[in-house]
Amino acid sequence: MTTPREELLPSTRRALLHRIALAQTEGRAPSLVAAVARDGELVWSGGRSMVDGHAPDENVQYRIGSITKTFTAVLVMRLRDEGVLDLGDSLEKHLPGTGVGEATIAELLSHTAGLAAETPGEWWERTPGSTRPELADVLGEQPFKHPAGRRFHYSNPGYTLLGSLVEALRGAPWEEVLRREVLEPLGLDRTGTQPRDPHAGGWAVHPWADVMAPEPVEDLGLMAPAGQLWSTTADLVRFAAFLVNGDDRVLGAESVREMRTPSAPAQAGDDRVYGLGVEIIRWSRGNLVGHGGSLPGFVAGLWASEVDGVAAAVFANCTSGPPVSAVAVDLVRIVTEAEPRIPEPWRPLPEVDQKALELAGPWYWGTQVVVLRLTADGGVELGPLAGAGRQARFRPNGDGTWTGLNGYYAGESLTAVRRSDGTVSHLDLGSFVFTRKPYDEAAPVPGGVDPQGWRGF
Repeated sequence: MTTPREELLPSTRRALLHRIALAQTEGRAPSLVAAVARDGELVWSGGRSMVDGHAPDENVQYRIGSITKTFTAVLVMRLRDEGVLDLGDSLEKHLPGTGVGEATIAELLSHTAGLAAETPGEWWERTPGSTRPELADVLGEQPFKHPAGRRFHYSNPGYTLLGSLVEALRGAPWEEVLRREVLEPLGLDRTGTQPRDPHAGGWAVHPWADVMAPEPVEDLGLMAPAGQLWSTTADLVRFAAFLVNGDDRVLGAESVREMRTPSAPAQAGDDRVYGLGVEIIRWSRGNLVGHGGSLPGFVAGLWASEVDGVAAAVFANCTSGPPVSAVAVDLVRIVTEAEPRIPEPWRPLPEVDQKALELAGPWYWGTQVVVLRLTADGGVELGPLAGAGRQARFRPNGDGTWTGLNGYYAGESLTAVRRSDGTVSHLDLGSFVFTRKPYDEAAPVPGGVDPQGWRGF
């Protein structure tokens, strides 16, 4: 008899509770709440509070700060998938007159546009959005700090521009578009731009004394697409499942995979890279994807394992204190190590493309042996027989060719070149020739093959 998927072992639940209790105590947070989901289903939630018997649960709203950026990125990707824009387009093409129009949409999504990290003037997170009524107030007179496309430099104004782009192309407020196109289809009923009871209040805890003061709650105005949202841990772990698997009502699997693909190199000493609206952490069991967030009075972290399908969200209602992103990573680790996913039973493919099956097995690029395998989604996978090396998945194009989806061969075309009698001569992959034996004299190997063949010394 197997353990139901919705239940965790008592020892695992205790380990999770211990981790958040330690975080709330050591981080001196007025309250801390967390939730864990597996394959999109909530399997555990817990909370701790300074008030005995009054711990928050997974349905209490907190501000999630910059996790809002991931939602904004989803809206932009939807526009791309509909053909309304291309990620390589300049901002000026769709939102003219900003003064930073040479930046591309991809650069804004990946924080590589070179824009300033913050707005000019007063601290935007702690002042009303009405003090910045125009994009010129958000960008200032010197919006660029670095040449566009040269380096990762996190930019809150960049996501304000993306929110304004969404509004311009949809002809509706960012908040309305987000609710209609993402929140409602995914069932994120407790996520929105304004708090609804029950919700936490934000606090500042004195760094050198156990006393605290309330933080103001401001409407961010134009900066809302960079950090306005309120949400619950239950909603966010459901959103994390979408970031891993996609949902055709919002974005398909290939598009969310593209969001999770690194777009900018890591900074020195950092184990994180950035994709399109999401952060990626490389760890022992593949990648973790998610985002952190903070606003005065609140910190939030959301992380999910691509391999294990386990996601964790952790919130606290203090300006600084517990490292909630690290805690969320720890919760994912606790579950994946204590209760690793039980593999699905092996099953044969439901149907087989016989021409693709003919290509399965070993091939040689020069003297290096690689293996082509068929995948359950109708594609193929090409990678080294053993050890490290270039590995990529390919989707079929329906005409006997495949397009690379990741790694070195992303976007490259794989073709099975056939002879006049229909037999396969070789594989052509971005000009690389793969043959059934090393330097096959019957194939068009670049540079030719020595007519004397292989020999000893």
